[in-house]
Amino acid sequence: MRLVEVLAALAFLVIATIAVFAIAPNAILSASGASPGDWVETESGPLGPADRDFLVKVRQAGLWEIPTGQQAQDRAASSRVKEVGLQLAADHTKLDEQVRALAAKLNVALPSTPNADQQGWMAELSGLNGAAYDKVFADRLRGAHGKVFQVVSVVRAGTKNSEIRAFAQVAVDVVMKHMTLLESTGKVDFAALPTPPPPSPNPSK
Repeated sequence: MRLVEVLAALAFLVIATIAVFAIAPNAILSASGASPGDWVETESGPLGPADRDFLVKVRQAGLWEIPTGQQAQDRAASSRVKEVGLQLAADHTKLDEQVRALAAKLNVALPSTPNADQQGWMAELSGLNGAAYDKVFADRLRGAHGKVFQVVSVVRAGTKNSEIRAFAQVAVDVVMKHMTLLESTGKVDFAALPTPPPPSPNPSK
């Protein structure tokens, strides 16, 4: 009788193990917030939600940084702020051409207007001139670049799409360059920058 009970327990364990492995992929997808339908196959590899979000964010960055960089030529007091504004506008003009071409190739819809936060920053800057403009210009743009850098770097590290990976590398370089330029104005309030997220509890992952 004891042998029968042991065999029955072993059979149950095998069935349970098979069931766990059968549902594991779906469980992982569910936990990540993605589903099989969120991924599409392209010639350059799988394209996922984070890849599309990356393209959208690059597009929106250009939609507010290009006009803001141009605006600085009329409203800023600092010659350095004006120089940095011109460089940001020029770099984002090139980046915008690239993101629109890649999005069209990968069939990703892009926005035509900045997001709500960006529109708020543009409205704020439009009401300022001189030294006050310089300060807000440097703070808002440096803060925004810090946030988008986190998104771009994560995509660069983890995307499965070769074209997204190559473009993310370009974007990482541009964002790093712009953070350095904005800091060179001497107007950035580092204490007011958003606090970075805490490190992973497991550094190996």
